[in-house]
Amino acid sequence: MVRSMVFSTSFPLRFSPIPRSIPPQIQPNQRLPLNFTNKIRHGFGGIRFLRAKPARELCTKAVLSEIPNQKQYPKIGAQSTGPIPPSQLIQVVEIAAKTGAEVVMDAVNKPRNITYKGLTDLVTETDKMSEAAILEVVKKNFDDHLVLGEEGGIIGDTSSDYLWCIDPLDGTTNFAHGYPSFAVSVGVLFRGNPAAAAVVEFVGGPMCWNTRIFSATAGGGAFCNGQKIHVSETNLVERSLLVTGFGYEHDDAWATNLDLFKHFTDVSRGVRRLGAAAVDMCHVALGIAEAYWEYRLKPWDMAAGALIVEEAGGMVTRMDGGKFCVFDRSILVSNGALHEKLLERIGPATEGLKSKGIDFSLWYKPESLHTDL
Repeated sequence: MVRSMVFSTSFPLRFSPIPRSIPPQIQPNQRLPLNFTNKIRHGFGGIRFLRAKPARELCTKAVLSEIPNQKQYPKIGAQSTGPIPPSQLIQVVEIAAKTGAEVVMDAVNKPRNITYKGLTDLVTETDKMSEAAILEVVKKNFDDHLVLGEEGGIIGDTSSDYLWCIDPLDGTTNFAHGYPSFAVSVGVLFRGNPAAAAVVEFVGGPMCWNTRIFSATAGGGAFCNGQKIHVSETNLVERSLLVTGFGYEHDDAWATNLDLFKHFTDVSRGVRRLGAAAVDMCHVALGIAEAYWEYRLKPWDMAAGALIVEEAGGMVTRMDGGKFCVFDRSILVSNGALHEKLLERIGPATEGLKSKGIDFSLWYKPESLHTDL
């Protein structure tokens, strides 16, 4: 059943009485404010707040790159948002992401309680609290939807047409060190394809933390703080800034990507490794980086960022150039103009891994999940 009311969380979180850079939760039937401009003093730095403006209108179709003779790849976004109107779905997605981000903001300058999922793969109490707060929002609005969270796994009805992919704190290692490249990422799939997405990125640093929110709906364009965004038009690798990432396992995929890192460092303006996939993809969508690729990601890492890139006019494929879905084990996103050129090197490297028997089958997909894949 689809609910028509939007509710904020009632999860008992400890929010600071000092205003934060994330807008307050909205009440039922209240429009979601997306742009604010007041400044206040907080800590040692000024935090820019967004003054509510009328909510932005969703576009009727995605922005396409205007670069001529550009090879096109299959779109990854859903054909529609299903029986839930795009405006309602994105409203709840944004509230959920902001609710999780409130938890992160409240903890960002406090001591960390850290545990480990592996030798170097850490998790904090903040990850768990953020996910719980996000789940509260989802369940109050769409209690019949399926949820896949990084910390909690699969929750809900596996026969649902909707799957929420939640990363409550993307870039946990950066968060634990106070390094400004982490985010809260919430993406919703309709029948297996991305339909709506929101990423709250933390920017600044200790004593001057701030946030900005990226959002998109399938066919509706991509936005940052309510303003439409578009990928860059750079069409030369030597003039591009690239981004990649490395997993925790130092295996063949890790070594292959290290070779790619070295190659593209030689031929581009530089390759960055920031440590938060959702942030990296949003930077491509914003036009401040031209491409991002990585092996061995999970659905919650990719569901939101991939849609935001596509709706900003970019392209999304697997690293072998094949059609991408969020259950795949590799991703390449770009401004489109560079996609084919990047695949000339990245594609064969990925095929080489396949020839070694490296598993590139779908990572996981609930057996009963209704999909168009």
